Amino acid sequence: MYLNIGLASKALLHSYLGQPFRLRRWVIVACFMLLLASFWVVVAVGRALDHLLFPGFKRQVIRKPVFIIAPPRSGTTFLQKLLARNREVFAPVLMYQTIFPSITLQKIILGIASLGEKKDGLLGEVIGWVERHFFGGWDNMHKMRFNQPEEDDGFFVYTFVTEAIYLLFPYVRLLWGAGFADDLPLPQRRRVMRYYRTCLQRHLYLHGRDKVLLSKATQLSGSVLGLREEFPDARIINILRNPAESIASHVSVFYPVWKWVDPALPKKSRESFEYAELAAAWFRHLEMKDSHADRNRYLRIRYRDLVSDPADTVRSIYRHFRIPLSATASRQITQAARQSLEYKSIHKYSLREFGLSVDWLRHELGPLMKKHGFSTSPRSTAKK
Repeated sequence: MYLNIGLASKALLHSYLGQPFRLRRWVIVACFMLLLASFWVVVAVGRALDHLLFPGFKRQVIRKPVFIIAPPRSGTTFLQKLLARNREVFAPVLMYQTIFPSITLQKIILGIASLGEKKDGLLGEVIGWVERHFFGGWDNMHKMRFNQPEEDDGFFVYTFVTEAIYLLFPYVRLLWGAGFADDLPLPQRRRVMRYYRTCLQRHLYLHGRDKVLLSKATQLSGSVLGLREEFPDARIINILRNPAESIASHVSVFYPVWKWVDPALPKKSRESFEYAELAAAWFRHLEMKDSHADRNRYLRIRYRDLVSDPADTVRSIYRHFRIPLSATASRQITQAARQSLEYKSIHKYSLREFGLSVDWLRHELGPLMKKHGFSTSPRSTAKK
């Protein structure tokens, strides 16, 4: 297990000593850190047992993994779930697997789940209640369930090198490396990626030794250098969405949590501005990598193509990377894509409500916007 002590220490010190006193924030942060520490210990013990009980995972090969990478609110979840329909080829990462990245712990969880099925679904009802009460509030923005494909943030929360920590510690400039790991010192970056590799090895060892790893993590937008160093044969799918839409939506997802922690926090705040800066930096970073990418191991697709014709877009990915697609999987993708076209988002957002002007957008991403013909004042579109 790896924990970036420097980032964790900075986050705690600034939260308790560098901010005006707020009892609510102090209590929430203390509860979160206690919960995280408890999970960290449990997972560390489980991973230690893996070496004794399942030593073969260390020899597990991760061959030509597929990573979906884009700034948040760019359709990564939608694309992941469409590709994950093909379980003949892919081994997608599910949410509970990111929370418990240990073969031993997952074996225990699967055993308990199998017992629950014999008791009139009581365990399922309990899990459903937890999902509705803890994740239900985000269903219109990002639906999360324990047994569905999810991004890899859960792995990285234990390291403190993840944008997820900005939910409770929205000090982006101070904790820049948490969301932009490519800017961390090289030894730290390598330790994060080596830990990530061991998580993915465990996943494939238990859930598909001969399958292709399918993963998505928006925060990898700031980690593509480290990812390429650790997985040189990785195949990367990048989704390009208009930043004027993506960034506004991105900030709007985190703001309700900031507001819960600090009810007095306005939308037009330092937190919103710094978080938007991170998203803009991700766009620039990915644009730079796009210009130097090996096209055999890289594919950029447009968000507008994904939402307007998802089935054809997904099939273009299979063709580009020469991934086998059976008739059964093709039908499943077509059906899921057809259903998605009926989805209408009620999630509304704009740059202006968070104090982000058109001039700011042009300053941060003007060349990219011009190159790709993006409007600085787009019409509201549905998130997929």
